[in-house]
Amino acid sequence: MVTTTAPAIDVRHLVKRYLNARTNAVDGIDFTVDPGEFFALLGPNGAGKTTTISILTTMLLPTSGVVRIAGHDVRTEASAVRRHVGIIFQRPSLDQNLTGEENVRFHSILYGLYPFRPSYRLMPGAYRRQLQDLAAVLELREDIFRPVKTYSGGMRRKLEIIRSLMHHPQVLFLDEPTAGLDPASRRGLWEYLDEERRRSGTTVLLTTHYLDEAENAGRVAILNRGVIVSLGTPGAVKAELVRHYVLVDADDRAALRGELLAAGVPFSGAGPFRVDVDGSATHALLRAIRTPLTLVQTHTPSLEDAYLEVVGRADSEAGEDGGTVGRGDDADRAERADRAGAAEGVA
Repeated sequence: MVTTTAPAIDVRHLVKRYLNARTNAVDGIDFTVDPGEFFALLGPNGAGKTTTISILTTMLLPTSGVVRIAGHDVRTEASAVRRHVGIIFQRPSLDQNLTGEENVRFHSILYGLYPFRPSYRLMPGAYRRQLQDLAAVLELREDIFRPVKTYSGGMRRKLEIIRSLMHHPQVLFLDEPTAGLDPASRRGLWEYLDEERRRSGTTVLLTTHYLDEAENAGRVAILNRGVIVSLGTPGAVKAELVRHYVLVDADDRAALRGELLAAGVPFSGAGPFRVDVDGSATHALLRAIRTPLTLVQTHTPSLEDAYLEVVGRADSEAGEDGGTVGRGDDADRAERADRAGAAEGVA
């Protein structure tokens, strides 16, 4: 008997159009995320990322399509979805008049993780150990009992991360989670998340403008103008869109140019010369060149290179089709509606 595991996130033909908008903020996207997978959703401002995350976390209703999180429909089983997810929002959502610990404690009580106790000292030992462990990871142990209104922006971000991880969510949504964090805290957070994902099988969906954070994702989807324009592993996306190349130069550029032409090696530029090659072919190319070289510089494509390439192509195609008209206004309108919708969903 063959058993199948349902996706942790299942998105089918998702559409979101805001009132009076001329285009869809999200325009019929499809993707699935397996249990335990690290999935990154990338795209420029106004691409539809925030709208998509808001729908997946039950903060907004879709116009059409089906979205299931941990097997539960976001339309009809919103409460069940919320019990299975953790969310680190791009914008803060803390009570400024409470201490950091009080914010975490009341969140944990509302999730049913621990019974109500009026003070930290009366909370179960498991709660206190978990809080201290997370506070240590994010370097907030010395400040966890201070009022949130005294926190810096980075400290508030750290507290939100602690709060979202307390109930060991089955699916964790990270919307720009490291914005405002210093490099040491960013590294500490990702080390903890990697360990947590391996230990408990947590599914992670990330949106970020720090594209290096998405390099370790199992798969990435690049969203632009409401549609997915590329989907696959980071390696596959890079290989599809951006080639390896090597820059070579010589004091005798004419001799080098002639040698490349005679060998039938395609190149561009007037010097240095760019030669597109597979990574494994670079050594053979350099060994074949007899002209003394003054420059050898290899370039291995990054996810950022692929991202800029695919977004640039999509923008160019949209411009040729006349699809850019009014999109900026709709993106801004979508962002404002996201804020109102999120507030309505929480209430």
